[in-house]
Amino acid sequence: MKLKRISGRVGLVACVILTGCMTPSPTAGIRLNQIQVIGTHNSYHLRGHDSLLTLIAKVNPGARRELDYGHRPLPEQLAQLGIRQIELDCYADPDGGRYARPLGLERVVQAGLPPVPDPDPTGHLRAPGIKVMHVPDVDFASSALTLVDGLRQVREWSVKHPRHVPVFILLELKEDSLGPGFTQPVPFDAAQLANLEKEICSVFPRESILTPDDVRGASATLPEALRYSGWPLLDSVRGRVMFGLDNEGAIRDRYLEGHPALEGRLAFVSVPATNPAAAWMKRNDPIGEFDEIQELVRTGFLVRTRADADTAEARANDSRKRARALASGAQFVSTDYPEPDLRFSPYCVRLPGGVIAHSNPVNGPANYRGRELE
Repeated sequence: MKLKRISGRVGLVACVILTGCMTPSPTAGIRLNQIQVIGTHNSYHLRGHDSLLTLIAKVNPGARRELDYGHRPLPEQLAQLGIRQIELDCYADPDGGRYARPLGLERVVQAGLPPVPDPDPTGHLRAPGIKVMHVPDVDFASSALTLVDGLRQVREWSVKHPRHVPVFILLELKEDSLGPGFTQPVPFDAAQLANLEKEICSVFPRESILTPDDVRGASATLPEALRYSGWPLLDSVRGRVMFGLDNEGAIRDRYLEGHPALEGRLAFVSVPATNPAAAWMKRNDPIGEFDEIQELVRTGFLVRTRADADTAEARANDSRKRARALASGAQFVSTDYPEPDLRFSPYCVRLPGGVIAHSNPVNGPANYRGRELE
């Protein structure tokens, strides 16, 4: 029997009556926004080939340092590291092949450096569809060459672990070029935004996605829904995923056109708290924006912040930003180091006790503190 979400004590009683389960869930009563999990930044990113990093260093030594990191494949992040928020950078490629031959492959040979292996020996980049990479031509190594491939990796893991807390999938839609002579991305216009949602739905059934419509319910706007109904109970959304657009500005505004409160859309967006579409916020500076993050969390919003950036904290073994990120109450704390890179230091980002999800330090119930909520 498929049940609609019912909140509070009435929902618990209904669950007992309809399922015959006389033992309440150990996490009954806690809501989605009352937990905190760890995420990864540019979750698909593989460390670039040494020849490419050498070439980049000749032009911009700082960029070479910033790009010197990589992640495990997505299923390993989910299963072994307990990651529950990922980020995928997306490039539209409706005709296929636009990113199949990165310019960097030729440039390293011209510079007399060891050649870079073909990043796509199976030809995924030649087929039409959204591609996943950091920067075309120069920083393109990816454990998920296409959006569909990356989402399938998450979906296959999710089906095998139906009790997981929701996985938040952050999508950054990219359309900027490095300049003349480099690959020119396809803009995310209305047609490409529609294709984005089509590709998502080709992998995830609608009922497995927590959408803005699910949260808004009968309310006119998302902030109104959060004030009067709140986020769903955690137990009612286990095994599902959520999507968010990392973009702010023109692409986000295009996504909102005709959908001011995200009616019918799959992804949440980061907008001011008074916007009809406001439910999730991106606040990447947990030091400078610490007080604002805490206030947003207390008000009922979901927030994503970053514990580190550009390899700086790992190189210096600097935990100050990490500490503020965790204390801020941001539900999603993103890092490039869910495990240490011992070339630099033992720096890494985990929840206390190594749990996957714990009670939010700002708005989570005190009786859940220190407990594993997944």
